[in-house]
Amino acid sequence: MLLYIVKHLARAVGVFLTVTFATFVVMYGNGAGVARATLGMNASAQDVQRRMADLGLDRPLFVQYFDWLGGLFTGDLGRSYYTGQSVAGALGVRVPVTMSLIIVTLVLTVIISVFLGVAAAYYRGWVDRTVQVVAGLGAAIPSFIVAVVLVLVFAVNNPILPATGYVRPTDSVSGWLASITLPVISILIGTLGAAQIRGSVIDVLSRDFVRTLRARGISERAVVFRHVLRSASGPGIIAFGLLVVAMFGGTIFVEQVFALPGMGQLLNQSAQAGDVPMVMGCVLVTTIVVLVVNLIADLSNALLNPKARTR
Repeated sequence: MLLYIVKHLARAVGVFLTVTFATFVVMYGNGAGVARATLGMNASAQDVQRRMADLGLDRPLFVQYFDWLGGLFTGDLGRSYYTGQSVAGALGVRVPVTMSLIIVTLVLTVIISVFLGVAAAYYRGWVDRTVQVVAGLGAAIPSFIVAVVLVLVFAVNNPILPATGYVRPTDSVSGWLASITLPVISILIGTLGAAQIRGSVIDVLSRDFVRTLRARGISERAVVFRHVLRSASGPGIIAFGLLVVAMFGGTIFVEQVFALPGMGQLLNQSAQAGDVPMVMGCVLVTTIVVLVVNLIADLSNALLNPKARTR
C-alpha cells in the first residue's frame, strides 16, 4: 500500500509540474506581448523593453519558471500587473467562496447520485428510465443556462432567494446558505454521476456472491448497501474525481451569473485583462485541488478494492 501511495504521489507531482510549466510557457512565453498589454498598444519599443525588464520578462523562461516555482514555498505568487495586489492575498479572499460551492455541490452530488443510481439499478423499469433521462438532460444543459432560469424563477418572478451576492458563513450561516443555494443547484444538475453508479450496481447484482448472501437470509438492505454498493464503488469514486473538473468549469460561469466574488470571477476578469500572475495563481489552485481530489479518489478505490492496488 505504501508503494501504491508513493507512486501516485510521484505521478501527481509530475502532472503538476507539466501543467504549470505548460501554462507558464503559454502565459509568459511572449514577454513583449505581456509588457505591451500592460502599457497599451501604442507603447514604443523602448517602453516595452523597459517594462519587460521591470517585470523580469527579459530573463530566460526556465529561470522565470523556477523563480515562480520557488515562490510557492514562501507564498509569494507575484503581484497583479494592473492593481499591484498580491496574488496570494487575492486568492485568499476568492478561493474560500469557490471552494464552498465545490464542497457543498460535491457532497450533494455523491449523496443524490448514489441514491438515484442504486434505485435505478435495483428497481429498473420506469425508475431506471426516469433516472437516465434526468441525468442525460442535466448533463446536456449548460450550467449557466440553468443558472439564468433559476434566477428568473426563484429570484425575479418569485423573490424567494437572492439573485446575486455572497454572504460569508462567519457573518450569517442562514445568509450563506441562501446565497449559495441557487449557484449550487446550477452546478449540481450537470454533475450527477447516477449513470456510473447504476451501471456498476447492475453488474455487481448479477454476480454469484449476491445470490449466496440472499440465500443465507441476509436482509436486502444489507446486501445492497453493505456488500453490493461497496463492490460497485470503484468506478463511482473515479467518476466523482473527474466530476470535480466539471464543477470548476461550471463554477466559472455560475459565479458570473450570480456575481459571486470567487475564483471563477477572478480568473475571467484576469484573463480578459491579460493579468498573467493572477491567471497563473488561479491555474495553480485549480490544478492542486483537482490533483488532491483525484489522489483521494484513487486511494479510496484502493482501500475498497484490493484489486486496484495490484493494477
